[in-house]
Parts: sequence; C-alpha cells; structure tokens
Amino acid sequence: MDPRSTEPGQPPLTPATPDDDDLAALFAAVSRTLMAEDGLDDVLARVAELAVDTIPNCEHCGVMLIEGGDVRTAGVSDQLPCEVDAIQIETGEGPCLEAMEEHAVFEIADMRTEIRWPDFAARASAETPVRSMLSFRLFDDRRTVGALNLYAKELKAFDQSDHQVGGVFAAYAALALTNAREVEGLRHGLESRTVIATAKGMLMAREGISDDEAFAILRRASQRMNVKLRDVAQRIVEGNNPVPESDPADQPAVDG
Repeated sequence: MDPRSTEPGQPPLTPATPDDDDLAALFAAVSRTLMAEDGLDDVLARVAELAVDTIPNCEHCGVMLIEGGDVRTAGVSDQLPCEVDAIQIETGEGPCLEAMEEHAVFEIADMRTEIRWPDFAARASAETPVRSMLSFRLFDDRRTVGALNLYAKELKAFDQSDHQVGGVFAAYAALALTNAREVEGLRHGLESRTVIATAKGMLMAREGISDDEAFAILRRASQRMNVKLRDVAQRIVEGNNPVPESDPADQPAVDG
C-alpha cells in the first residue's frame, strides 16, 4: 500500500512539506502502514520502501542498525544502498556513521568533491552511481538505534523539503523500529518459555520425575553442552537430544 493513498477510490496524497495541508494525513498513513507490519525484518524493509515513496527526491533508501556495538545494513529498498553502506563500513567513515555518532543530519551534495569523508567518497563515486546522500539519526528516548540513509544519482538532489519531510519520517521510523524490537523480544521470550515447558513435560512423562527435577536436568545439560537452555529444550522437543539422566553436578545454566 502506498502511504500517500487515502481511502479507496481517492487520489494519492502528494509528497508533503510542513506547509502542506496533507502532511498530517501523509504521516498518519505512514504510521499505520509501519505499525501493521509483523516483525522487525518486515518493518525494516517497509521503512526503506516507504522512504522512497514518501520523501520527494529519495531514489534509494537503506537503514543501518546498531547491534551490540556493531553496525549493519538491515533494511534496503534495493541493492544499491548495500553497496554504498559496505564502503562506509569498510572505510570506517561516511555520513551514516557520522549521523549516528554526532546525533545530527549529514548531507553529501556531490560525492565527487566531498572532502569530509575522502576515502568513502572517492570509492562511492568510483564504484556506485550515487552522487547525493542524506543521513538521519534514528533514536528513541534512550539511545541511538541506527540511521536512515537516502541516496540519489543526481548531484545536489536533496532540498529543504527532503530535510523537513525526511526528519519527520525518521522519527516515525525510529518509533516503529523500537516497537518492533520490543515486540520481537517479548515474542522470543514467550516462545522460549513454551519450548522449555514442553521439554520439561516430555522429560517428566518419560522419566517419571517432577517438574523441578526435569528443569534441573535441562540446566545441567545446558552447562555441560555450553548452549542456551532454550536450545537444549528445543532439541528434546525435536527428538534430537534425549538428555541422559547421569548428568554432572547441578550447575548454573547458560543464560537464555
């Protein structure tokens, strides 16, 4: 669904600026579209697609995420952002990385003459058709979560409307990503508890033991095998690891 569409049968909204009467409707549609996606990967892909549809001069879009201190390209509208982002990561410099570090918006108007990130700009200009870039920090009320990166093949492609609409879009995208991460964490926790409960039930029925005894067997197996408790339980559920009764002394399980 195009986020600029209104009700069925109505014409799509045009890309808006803060002075446009359609701005509120545009971003209400963007918000509804992002929140309707199921899972972090789906939200990331949708963010990249919607950015191209919503931000006036954006031809390509990529989303970089910070995970455990590492940065990766997590959602793209097409392959080109992956190529540009890979150069940034390899050279350790560029507007996307700077946006996350400096908590600001950075623009490249002409990749061929850019001097702030010389290694990145030289390679990106030689190896890709990208000539303009615009990077926004993605953040929630606690931390920076990544960067929204816009790309165009034209020189000086981005204007004030791209800065204004892109800034609002980045705020909506950050909210959607934070929400998706939280939901995914809750879902993973629920799935883990379900798998562990199922494995305990299978051990109780097979060995004629109590709930506490079954959990102790899982804990010991987790420590002995040096894998997460959930993974031990998953193997039991799938029939790939029966877990012998003769385990070493009870020790703390690997977290998870």
